[in-house]
Amino acid sequence: MGLCYAKPFESPQSKSNNPTVATDDDPTVVPQTGKSLKFPFYSPSPLSSAFKNSPANSSVTSTPLRFLKRPFPPPSPAKHIRSLLARRHGSVKPNEASIPEGSECDIVALDKNFGFSKQFVNHYDLGEEVGHGHFGYTCSATAKKGSLKGQDVAVKVIPKSKMTTVIAIEDVRREVNILRALTGHKNLVQFYDAYEDDDNVYVVMELCKGGELLDRILSRGGKYSEEDAKAVMVQILSIVAYCHLQGVVHRDLKPENFLFVSKDETSTLKAIDFGLSDYVKPDERLNDIVGSAYYVAPEVLHRSYGTEADMWSIGVIAYILLCGSRPFWARTESGIFRAVLKADPSFDETPWPSLSSEAIDFVKRLLNKDYRKRLTAAQALSHPWLANYQDIKIPLDMSIYKHVKAYICSSSLRKSALKALAKTLTVAQLAYLREQFNLLGPSKNGVITLQNFKMAAIKYSTDAMKDSRVFDYVNMVSSLHYRKLDFEEFCAAAVSVHQLEGIDSWEQHARSAYEFFEKDGNRPIMIEELASELGLSPSVPVHVVLQDWIRHSDGKLSFLGFVRLLHGFSSRTFQKA
Repeated sequence: MGLCYAKPFESPQSKSNNPTVATDDDPTVVPQTGKSLKFPFYSPSPLSSAFKNSPANSSVTSTPLRFLKRPFPPPSPAKHIRSLLARRHGSVKPNEASIPEGSECDIVALDKNFGFSKQFVNHYDLGEEVGHGHFGYTCSATAKKGSLKGQDVAVKVIPKSKMTTVIAIEDVRREVNILRALTGHKNLVQFYDAYEDDDNVYVVMELCKGGELLDRILSRGGKYSEEDAKAVMVQILSIVAYCHLQGVVHRDLKPENFLFVSKDETSTLKAIDFGLSDYVKPDERLNDIVGSAYYVAPEVLHRSYGTEADMWSIGVIAYILLCGSRPFWARTESGIFRAVLKADPSFDETPWPSLSSEAIDFVKRLLNKDYRKRLTAAQALSHPWLANYQDIKIPLDMSIYKHVKAYICSSSLRKSALKALAKTLTVAQLAYLREQFNLLGPSKNGVITLQNFKMAAIKYSTDAMKDSRVFDYVNMVSSLHYRKLDFEEFCAAAVSVHQLEGIDSWEQHARSAYEFFEKDGNRPIMIEELASELGLSPSVPVHVVLQDWIRHSDGKLSFLGFVRLLHGFSSRTFQKA
């Protein structure tokens, strides 16, 4: 979708130190407790002013200027949605105009019974508050009975008084369901149980005593070494890849939402706060604007996004880890949004010139504004920067299913073009594809069928995969009729043209692939045949465009036509042109 233009709107968070995007659940999101002094709003760095003069933070004085030089359009890129969100949240002021929205406004009839156990006070002694989030607060507690007797836990308390819409109630129910379904991963906070009474919902979880990733960054003087940053990124990517495979997008990834189990330097890192999370299928797009302003992806502001939005947020975290400054900064929330949409992060200032080229490439491929060119979590774990890190396990990547489906539904000419492109892949790119191929369980003969895709999904599935309807998509792919794929054809089917287009060596890939195509797959082709191959109805405008695809000297596909064929142009594409 296009930009949502309106009058600029500054929420209360615009004046805070960690601006947060308005959500469908809470238009007045509360920043994390105790963070008000850690992000001085006049500084582009997430560090306190004590670090301003360090060489690693030379961007402090230049970052604002870098953005102010750009001629931004006057309207805000964020839609003025405060009133709508307030209505949905049930917090409209008496003197504000309101548009009735059916059952969402019928607060009296809301059923706030979740069916959870009502024996919380019999099982736990609630302690002091240890954190404050978007929808509630978190306290420490001690178990009085059961398998956890004597153990300290964390309890997220969500007041029912704040659940004034059907949407807010469903958000709480979904958060509990996601935590219950996904629990068990070593980098996800352990979920124990959920309780309720007349006033609150209580979500009982593992108590992490090591503090936030943000605090650890600050204690290190603002940034990590590359090796230490790798340890953090591997853990973040591991849990995010796990969530994405199950069809869960977190939507609020930031340093505050990752906790260390203990104060130990080698402590395990755990993801928390799934209050904004949602389910999404590979072929589905979400449209509500949620998240924290500094970490929000461009496509979220365009109101059309999927799991790739989480990868952008991880790119922002990686940028901060390595240099100690935010990649996008402005004095207002609206300005941050413009920077996210229009500005490019700087890799010229200290310490970037002294970092490895692999680290810089890693961050750049996550902070690509075109979500199609962004790395998936599984691909990021396979990136050369992390390739030699200890004990990395590459998980199954659901994007493979999407690419293979598109390949099977493609014309024979496009299949030939993709096979030529696959021959140009590097050792690192092939290593990722080999991992995915092995996860699908090839036979002794080294081939897979589409049933392998279904069996692999079942092997790694949780209840979340069913709730997100990812299984429906998997069943659709496995029901297609196609012959067995060996590794060579699998590479052609699973390669992402858009992602290759996002790297510096793309033209070299394309030229080399075209040379292979010239030898093995290129042949004289009539415009009518090309139109038929692409599934286009015969029309004069389409034929005029397709003339550029064919080389006039011998009637074979030109380089331009080859590249366009790789992208899988359709009739809809021509209509837009």
